[in-house]
Amino acid sequence: MAKSVDTKLAGDPDKSGNGTKSRKPGGQKSKKISNTAYEKALVQQQIELVKLQEWVKQTGHRVAIVFEGRDAAGKGGTIKRITEALNPRICHVVALPAPTEREKTQWYFQRYVPHLPAAGEIVIFDRSWYNRAGVERVMGFCKDEEYREFMRSCPEFERMLVRAGIQLIKYWFSVSDEEQERRFQKRLTDPTKRWKLSPMDLESRKRWVEYSKAKDMMFSHTDIKQAPWYVVASDVKKHARLNCISHLLSLIPYEDVTPETVVLDERPEQAGYVRPPMDDQTFVPEIHHLI
Repeated sequence: MAKSVDTKLAGDPDKSGNGTKSRKPGGQKSKKISNTAYEKALVQQQIELVKLQEWVKQTGHRVAIVFEGRDAAGKGGTIKRITEALNPRICHVVALPAPTEREKTQWYFQRYVPHLPAAGEIVIFDRSWYNRAGVERVMGFCKDEEYREFMRSCPEFERMLVRAGIQLIKYWFSVSDEEQERRFQKRLTDPTKRWKLSPMDLESRKRWVEYSKAKDMMFSHTDIKQAPWYVVASDVKKHARLNCISHLLSLIPYEDVTPETVVLDERPEQAGYVRPPMDDQTFVPEIHHLI
């Protein structure tokens, strides 16, 4: 089973992504992968992900992947690299907003059930029902009895999913407090990432210990044999992405069923077709164009 201990050793920040030292969970130094090596490895993994997708589609396999972890731990970036080359009709991401007033009165797992995969689908939960064990617990958004009931019922809920034939895979992205703080500070200066700093993120920044305790308690109840937690050391984002994707590929017994290469016939001439005048159409202004 996965261990419920966050690493406290941060990787050295490096804007270029070349040649700096990072730290493994055990404390020993490792060289940070170069951008060139990272891109090459990622392309190879994405090719394998396409093969996996085709196998899932043809066999009717069902896969649900849960991504959890601290804010700024790198979950979103990893999800983007997994889905980048895949068909969104087969592999799609579920990131539910805060529950509505009606949803708050439902059975807790009810709003997640409609998003579970059907035959030939992969569903990635960008945060999941584990909100109750994390943010809801720490921020006081649920009652003590609701929290205790979640801890009792969650393992049984997940065993039900597995017995129903859904392959449930759970990842926890572990980031050190030093690295999380560095990423928070970077978001303040990057206009494209400032939206990621929600009031909840800022509040979580103050409650590192509370979130650690909540995660440890969550692992003690839900790290089950049928659906164990897999911890991804994510102080170095590129390493985390490659390690997570490699592990994901190893868990699913896919085969290469990619369709054979198609030979395109000569395109027939469009006899009798007269194209309307170009001036009749409204074009986007060519601010950027070939010189």
